[in-house]
Amino acid sequence: MKRSFVLLGSLGALVLFAMTGAVWIANLPPAPSPVRAMPPISPQETDAVIAALKPPKRQRPLIAILGINDATETTDYLMPYGILRRADVADVVMLATNPGTVRLFPALKVEPQATAAAFDEQNPEGADYVIVPAMSRDDDPTALRWIRNQAEKGATIVGVCAGAKVVGNTGLLDGRRATTHWYYLKELRGKHPTIRYVPDRRIVVDRGVATTTGISASMPMSLTLIETIAGRHKADAVGREIGLPSWDAGHDSDAFRFTRPFALTAIRNIVAFWNREQLGIELKPGIDEVSLALVADVWSRTYRSHAITFAPAGDLRTRNGIRLVPDRITTNWPARYRLPAITDQPPAAALDQVLHDIDARYGRDTADFVAMQLEYASNRSSAAVPTP
Repeated sequence: MKRSFVLLGSLGALVLFAMTGAVWIANLPPAPSPVRAMPPISPQETDAVIAALKPPKRQRPLIAILGINDATETTDYLMPYGILRRADVADVVMLATNPGTVRLFPALKVEPQATAAAFDEQNPEGADYVIVPAMSRDDDPTALRWIRNQAEKGATIVGVCAGAKVVGNTGLLDGRRATTHWYYLKELRGKHPTIRYVPDRRIVVDRGVATTTGISASMPMSLTLIETIAGRHKADAVGREIGLPSWDAGHDSDAFRFTRPFALTAIRNIVAFWNREQLGIELKPGIDEVSLALVADVWSRTYRSHAITFAPAGDLRTRNGIRLVPDRITTNWPARYRLPAITDQPPAAALDQVLHDIDARYGRDTADFVAMQLEYASNRSSAAVPTP
């Protein structure tokens, strides 16, 4: 009898949970809003952003990108490094809070170029810019202390995507205008109520602290830094190289939110655990770290697949000298689960190609689900150009 009551109680709890979930899903917006073509940013606003980002110390700035070893977001960490190194207008260094490999999420492992402590010994006056990616924890004491110290030395702090949550926990966003990834906006504002949120801007700068919207904003943010340092002509040239010939700070914030299709796709893909795929990416010397980051990151966000890197040896360096740590030491991967080789295709085009391939492999719902995570308009946009 007791056993029957336990069973009935468990079934009742499951039914209640299912009903509650169904009500929650039914109350979500039925579809994402079409992405509006935003009005151009005024020259005065653009000039104000550039002026606010001007490097305070060196003619050739020093840019530090900080990660934590436990887990730092793949594209936030690698994309600014690759684009800024491509431009060759600043000295750029990838740091970690501790010695050893940095495990990136949702994919890839890399060796940082120095620890934050070693950077301080070599550069006691600090960096000109510190780029803060999203991290697996927002309260790492070493990261928070180091970011605060760099700000005190005059560095401009740039919180990319959910890196704004890390910057927020340093206290540097209190009373400032800011933005972040759409998914974390409520959390950020709840923890730091004096932040003044700025909608419809993918880059916001206020008194030495910059923040951006979602993951894909790393691309225009990097170009904006290049423009600040070396002028619009140089930024335009790099933009054409990476496949982004036009960009500004405009962003349709209303187009990115938790919707019914987003929730249902996540649930469906999680539940289909038996159908999970490990997709191989072959690492080769000189591979472009920006395209690699995008391909590995995007394929690992489907909830149907995870990108695994493989190579015949463990000592491989990217186009701009980052040492990669392969997940597997091998030369073989089943053809069905082997992703196309990463070529010299511009990174922005590589992103669109991956979303197209996800559509073909898993369906349009999953491609849109991934694009929403990236805060990327993809082909939902009514604008004439992509809006990373």
